[in-house]
Amino acid sequence: MSLADVEADARRPPEPEAPARVRGAFARLVASELRLVLGRRRNLVLLAGLALVPVLIGTVVLVTQDTAVGAGGPPFLDRVTGNGLFLVLTALVACLPLLLPLAVGIVAGDAVAGEAQAGTLRYLLLVPVPRTRLLAAKALGVLVFAGCTVVAIAVSGLVVGAAYFGVGNVTLLSGDTVSMAEGLVRTAGIVVYVGLSLTGLVAVGLFFSTLTEVPVAAMAATVVVAVVSGVLDALPQLSAVHGALLTHHWLDVGELLRTEVDLGVLGQGLAVQAAWAAVFGALAWSRFTTADVSS
Repeated sequence: MSLADVEADARRPPEPEAPARVRGAFARLVASELRLVLGRRRNLVLLAGLALVPVLIGTVVLVTQDTAVGAGGPPFLDRVTGNGLFLVLTALVACLPLLLPLAVGIVAGDAVAGEAQAGTLRYLLLVPVPRTRLLAAKALGVLVFAGCTVVAIAVSGLVVGAAYFGVGNVTLLSGDTVSMAEGLVRTAGIVVYVGLSLTGLVAVGLFFSTLTEVPVAAMAATVVVAVVSGVLDALPQLSAVHGALLTHHWLDVGELLRTEVDLGVLGQGLAVQAAWAAVFGALAWSRFTTADVSS
């Protein structure tokens, strides 16, 4: 190597570290997506509406607690007056069939289709932002919102339940009583399980969002999948496929209120969600990375 080559190498600026740059760019992309999702007025209204559900249920129970009523209503409703902690569980179970899927479906369906309709998706890809990285950021944004919906219900239910009925030792479904601290831990586990149970629906919504430039169509299709899954789950003639349905294991949260928690039941429910997320996540990635984005 000549002296000139050595001097040229010395003057050449060091190449930046690609992995660090990629990580920094992805972190900024995710932060931007979270600001968009959590700062949008419509999404804040959805969170506020879900947080009002425990307030409504708790107020009705408080006003009518001295009135003789028949059996019925959401699970755990008859336990609310004895321990306000059960208001969290009642509100979550009441919201699972429709309200939570509706909120998640609105945000997931809008994730990509909303950008396409607004004409900003093409500009995002011209930055340039790799499509896989952009889709991953969109998915994380919707997953965080889904978690926020569950937390909003849980926090509201805990505050209202404690204010209206008080909290104390928890009587489990098996009849045993555990301390309030253990009851709170079990309730936190239920909140986590419900949040993870929405991951499959998030993937379904993202997939539909990549198929159209009309967000409302993607939102409606996502909610329809959840509703149809619930309808099929109610038909005993289809018991052979119930275990694979998106919504079949959503109400397995009651397992955390037993003396001996069967982790196999909970694991099966999470495995089904992982399968739905893997299949529809792969479909969304395949569609989004190959589609001709014109708007």
